[in-house]
Amino acid sequence: MYYFAYGSNMSSQRLRQRVPSARVVAVASLRGHRLAFHKSGRDGSAKCDAAPSPHAGDLVFGVVYVIDRAHKARLDTAEGLGKGYDEKTVTLHCADDATMTAFTYCATLVDPDLKPFDWYREHVLRGACEHGLPAAYVAAIAAVESIEDPNSQRQCRERAIYS
Repeated sequence: MYYFAYGSNMSSQRLRQRVPSARVVAVASLRGHRLAFHKSGRDGSAKCDAAPSPHAGDLVFGVVYVIDRAHKARLDTAEGLGKGYDEKTVTLHCADDATMTAFTYCATLVDPDLKPFDWYREHVLRGACEHGLPAAYVAAIAAVESIEDPNSQRQCRERAIYS
């Protein structure tokens, strides 16, 4: 099954830690949406959302992965399906003008005042760079204000996947 990752799961290392079967299929965009760091995370910080936009020209870039159906429940749990994210089927546009359908997660609990932890933004940024997303898009992610995680163990654990 096809999964569209637009936040921290764009990082192949992060996603494969959660879903070992994940394999990259394509880089794609979701039209009429914008990337927002406003989803209320269970840890009290902001996570990514592909937020609907009134501007048809707005795009959320991301990575399409194929995952085994047997691993979907693991991803649902990691993402908090039903507890801040709902599943949504989306039509995506690939570089070669082809379209494809995938499932993704969209935020149901948002707080525009939250900021992402710096390690979370790093996951998103690493994934965007890994898959060659447009430079302006990567720069916009890098410019998102982040905060230090007060839980140093979690911060070390999250960064350790890149060691």
